[in-house]
Amino acid sequence: METSDSDQSYEAVREYGRNMIRPAMIRWQETTKQLLSATSRTKAEQRDALIDEVNRLLDERDALQTEIAAPFTPEEETLGKDLVALEKEVSAALNSYLKLIRSDITASQSKKEHVKSYVNPYGKVARDGTFYDTKQ
Repeated sequence: METSDSDQSYEAVREYGRNMIRPAMIRWQETTKQLLSATSRTKAEQRDALIDEVNRLLDERDALQTEIAAPFTPEEETLGKDLVALEKEVSAALNSYLKLIRSDITASQSKKEHVKSYVNPYGKVARDGTFYDTKQ
């Protein structure tokens, strides 16, 4: 059963048992949780769509950041501490996803080099002091 954003927001407020939390902070928490779940998916076929989703979520959080400013209520401070912990998880998840993408790029480039060396095995041979056939 799917829940709407307003139901999730209500659940987040109910979880803290207070109505003194700004909607922007609750939406930030929801977006952060969506970001964590998005970075846990690692299917290579869907990587472009996943990167677009991560960028959209990061942009959404960036827009929400301007709405979150001091002074904070005690309830918001409690939620803020939880958000800081979530932020560390998001940072670690994004860094590990970035490493995964970089390793895939490196493997792809390595594979490309191996194909080139198979097609032209003498392409990287040093020609200093040896006979060089210009009709090659």
